[in-house]
Amino acid sequence: TLFDKVWKKHVLHGKEGEPQLLYIDLHLIHEVTSPQAFEGLRIQNRKLRRPDLTFATLDHNVPTIDIFNI
Repeated sequence: TLFDKVWKKHVLHGKEGEPQLLYIDLHLIHEVTSPQAFEGLRIQNRKLRRPDLTFATLDHNVPTIDIFNI
């Protein structure tokens, strides 16, 4: 399958049928949960390893309450 082909192309270590270490060649992030991840990097004094492989987009989430009076 297409999934299997993509998976096999990205395996760095591990045998088939066992847990495998994959190379992630594109990071897709959005504004809802990414701030927590970046805060974790800041707290640990770590940097984004490959910003050139990271693509951020606005998600379609719309608040259901008045966010200015929380």
